[in-house]
This record gives sequence, C-alpha cells and structure tokens, in this order.
Amino acid sequence: MRRKSRTLGRVLGLMMLVASGAPASADQGGVSFWLPGAYGSLAAAPLTAGWSWATIYYHTDVSAGGNVAASRSIRFGNQTANLNVSLNATMDAKADLVLSGPSYTAAEPILGGQFSIALIAAYGRQQAEVNANITGALGPIGFATSRSVSQSLDAFGDVLLWPSLRWNHGVHNYMVYGMTNLPVGSYEAHRLVNLGFGHWALDGGAGYTYFDPTKGHEFSVVTGFTYNFENTHIDYKNGIDWHTDWGISQFLNKQFFVGAVGYWYQQITGDSGAGATLGPFKSRVGGIGPQIGYIFPVGTDIQGLLNVKSYWEFEAENRPEGWNFWVVLNFSPAQKQSPAQSAMMRK
Repeated sequence: MRRKSRTLGRVLGLMMLVASGAPASADQGGVSFWLPGAYGSLAAAPLTAGWSWATIYYHTDVSAGGNVAASRSIRFGNQTANLNVSLNATMDAKADLVLSGPSYTAAEPILGGQFSIALIAAYGRQQAEVNANITGALGPIGFATSRSVSQSLDAFGDVLLWPSLRWNHGVHNYMVYGMTNLPVGSYEAHRLVNLGFGHWALDGGAGYTYFDPTKGHEFSVVTGFTYNFENTHIDYKNGIDWHTDWGISQFLNKQFFVGAVGYWYQQITGDSGAGATLGPFKSRVGGIGPQIGYIFPVGTDIQGLLNVKSYWEFEAENRPEGWNFWVVLNFSPAQKQSPAQSAMMRK
C-alpha cells in the first residue's frame, strides 16, 4: 500500500504539472496560420496601380472544451495497477490585433494580369485562461484535482508576404494568390499565448468576383490550401488545411454596400511529429455574419474603403469556437470611372 501511495503521489504531481505548466502552443490548440475571413467582398476585383495602405482591426472571443481519456498500466515492483485518468478542460481566449502594411500594384500587366504584392505586420494583445479538472483511479484508489492557468501577452506577430495576380473580363474577375509568413513574431514554446507561430507556412489559392456596377450586384469566393513547416521548438507539424472565404453584397448607391460574409476551414491531413501527443487532431470551423461597406474620396487622388464585418462560428472541432469582428480600412489611388460606374453614379 505504501508503494501504491507513493506512485499515486507521483501521478498526481504529474497531472498537476500538466494542468499548470505544460506548453500549449498555437499549433496544439488547433489554431491555423490562415485567418478565416481574410478575404471577403470584391476579393478578386481589379486594383488601381500604385501604392496602397491597409489597416485591419481584428477582435476574437472564443472558447473550447474537451474530454481526453487515457488508460494505461503502470508497473511498480512486481505488481501492475491500472491507472484510469479523465481530463475535463475548458479554455476561454480573446485577442485584439491590428494588422497593417503597404501594398504595391504594378501598372504593366504580367501574364496578362494585374500583379500586386502586400507586406503586412501585426501587433496586438492576446489573453487566455484554461481551467482543468482531473479525476481518476489508480487501482482501488480514487483521486481528483483541478487547476487554472491564465496568461496575457502584448507583442508583435509574424510578418506576411502576400502577392496576387488578377484578370478582369467585364463583370467577371479572377485571381490567384500566394502567402507566406516570416516567423519573426513573439513566440515561446512554454507560453499559453503567442502572437507568432514559431514556424514557416505557405498558402496559395484562387478567387472569383462577379461585380455588375450598373446593378450593384457583387459576389466573391476565394479558396486555398496551407502547407505548414515543422515547429522545431516542440517537434510539431500542422497538417495541410483547406479554407474558403466568401462575401455577397448589394451596392445601395455609389458609396454604400451591405451584405453577408462567411467562411469554412477544414484540416485535411493530420498533425504529426513527436510533439503531436493528441494524434492527428484535425480541426475545422465555419463562420457566417453581416457586413457593411463605405467607399469615400480622400482629396482628389486617394480613395478610402471602410468595411465592417462580423462572424459567428459553428461546427468547430478540435478548435476554439466563438465570434470575431473586423474593421478594414484601405487607402489606395483613386480609381478612374468606367462607363458602367458612371451610369451607376447617375442613378
């Protein structure tokens, strides 16, 4: 009995350590490099040649729960006892981020399309709290413990390099894009919250926008895939994911539009590496919500676009679920009006 008590004490100590101080990286939390909702209405529409500047405020409020059950045999001395453990944990997290940076659109066509490239940096605050209740039995002896961990962080995130190529054919617009992150943001493997990912990632995809300026009808959809490199800090590699963003809107006049936005994120291959203790851990989540936009002049040569949108999430698996809110402000060279746009303005 004394040996069983000592073993149980070591097990309880291990469980308390797991609940209070184990690494909890963004990778293991089911959080992806791709931020669902990054694209929306007018995603593939033509741009104006020259320099632009975009600033995005992003707020998210999510929570997650889960039950992880484990059963194993622990041998001590000449006896074997069955250890049955049940972990019931909940997590609440919030983040306020500002993503901002310049983009340049070339005047000369490349491959018959319009080339643009953006460089985006992020700064913000993230906070999270995890509450864990652990119950179990070592042979005939039962035990229970609970711990709570709370952390917050104000820091810079990774930098994104975001090129795209667009083609316009009347009301039909097409786009291909690529994206990579430079893992220079604040990241430490032992922290509960991080603004950097701790690894490289590549993302690419294609998009389509239907826009009839004479009637004010607009619909956009963008889909793509993410390949994640290994996070060498924790020997963890996220699987490949597929994501689709969409937006639909109606212009009420030359400046205002209203509509809806949505996304679907689905991991299609499992996580891997020595640090993937939870197995494949494929994650998914959907989101849908309203949007409103306003296009306005800034002097004679600059045009501003303000877009406000929000998403409520659903069908989350192995990933936090909640809601998020976006304010997008973009300044670009004023666009010359086409005959169709002039007709719309006269309405």
